[in-house]
Amino acid sequence: MISSSTALAPPVTDTPGISELLRMGREHYRRGEIRHAIAVFQVGLARAATVSIGVAVDCVADLHAALANAFMLCDDIASAAEHYKAALRLAPHLVACWCNLGIVHQRSGMTQDAIALYLEALRRNPGHRPSRTNLVQALVATRQFAIARTLLLELLEETPGDADLCSQLGKVCFELGESGEAIAHFERAVALAPEQAENFYWIGAIRQARGELEPARAAYAHAVQVHPILRRPAIKSPPAFRTLALFAPFVGNTPVQFLFKDCAYQTSILPLLPGSQPDIALLAREAEVVVNLVSDADQGAEVLPLAAAIARSLGKPVVNDPAKIQNTTRDATAVALAGIDGCRVPRTVRIATGDGLPAGLDLAFPLLARQAGMHGGDVFEKFDDAAALTAFLAAHADHDRYVIDYIDYCSVDGFFRKYRFLFIGEQILPYHLAIGDDWKLHRDSTEMERHVWMQDEEERFLRAPEQVFGASHDEALRVIRARIGLDYFGIDCGLDRDGNLVVFEVNASMLVHDQNLEFPYKDLYIRRIKVAFDAMLGRIARGN
Repeated sequence: MISSSTALAPPVTDTPGISELLRMGREHYRRGEIRHAIAVFQVGLARAATVSIGVAVDCVADLHAALANAFMLCDDIASAAEHYKAALRLAPHLVACWCNLGIVHQRSGMTQDAIALYLEALRRNPGHRPSRTNLVQALVATRQFAIARTLLLELLEETPGDADLCSQLGKVCFELGESGEAIAHFERAVALAPEQAENFYWIGAIRQARGELEPARAAYAHAVQVHPILRRPAIKSPPAFRTLALFAPFVGNTPVQFLFKDCAYQTSILPLLPGSQPDIALLAREAEVVVNLVSDADQGAEVLPLAAAIARSLGKPVVNDPAKIQNTTRDATAVALAGIDGCRVPRTVRIATGDGLPAGLDLAFPLLARQAGMHGGDVFEKFDDAAALTAFLAAHADHDRYVIDYIDYCSVDGFFRKYRFLFIGEQILPYHLAIGDDWKLHRDSTEMERHVWMQDEEERFLRAPEQVFGASHDEALRVIRARIGLDYFGIDCGLDRDGNLVVFEVNASMLVHDQNLEFPYKDLYIRRIKVAFDAMLGRIARGN
């Protein structure tokens, strides 16, 4: 990152005028000599500040705009914002500056402000295409998908051969629940630009979500054949470092749509399909650190050994070693976390496919049962007697199932509270609090958007988790981190009326996202998770 105090000026043998300095700086910029460009633009602005007569306002505004563009390339968005604003104070007609200032706000997490700036640019020039395309991205980021679709259709009508627009439209249609239309747009994108690998994988993922398993497998197989590796460039050049992520279609993976967004590092994603035989020598040149995304020990039982073998062969540091992921089934986790002071971990018994309740199993109702490999509230119920439990197990006998002791974690006010923390290297960061009136809590099924007091309580937890979880709880969480042994994972937990930590779920499959329009107070704390994740990868890539 370059600041105005550290930029080095190239030798200057004469005293060119301000307009000439602008021209010289732009020439350095075009040649990729960004540090020299910054220095020349700064000299031009300094000279303009000493001359009160004869300086064209537009020339000074152009200097500010050019300097802002250069700072953007150096990822110094604070300096870029300062100079875009200075340019607009002098020349508010500079539509590109309104647009670029919007990009600065969007990259800073202030997406609504970015939308306002894009709209101001379009008020001045309704046809300004960069403002329209960036507005689409901001609308998608704020989940205003219907408006984004309308704008995308307008843009695509103007340039029907634009594969990027087809791809974006496919993603928007998917979010709107229009999966058939989404597939059609992705297939059009593939036809227009077969070199863009991501579209192939979207087709497979959507067909999988629609339950079209054979077409999905065929789509993934074709995608892997055409594009064995998905590469996502960094937002800066050169990238800070490079990662290789191991991903397995059809099994549970760590959700990284948010974590891998707007990264200063390059990401290469290797899809793992049965029978995969990747080129290890090629992969070893792809990255300084390997990130294993295969996170569900139940769903990924067959592919995790492949991921482990690849990770070992590469000889690189590995985040979330697949061999450790294999030890995070619910029953294995219950055993691993047993005996932690002040921590209640429910007994968890695995029932193999086709089997019923083991003879002699001590049952103390109520009990919970769920299908192995499922998350959230799916195929997960509470039972008050053996007959109902036996019927559930029989109805789902084609999968492994878990029988889990029920621990009452209802608070004294009659509400249940489920807290989520993320373990990121040495850090333990709060992610959310779900409050509801039923034992089976899932954040999206609560009524928290209707109750200000619930939102206030969640914000207090995110701001100061130590006010809820004291020193003994913190020690228990640190013991959990040590026993699980992963670099990145989450925990869903509660507190019983005696203040004990109650463990519900511990794994690397937990969702983290930044789509919280109804709960804007969460944004600050969720960005901390992204920053911590990126910093952890950086330390590991550097060998720290």
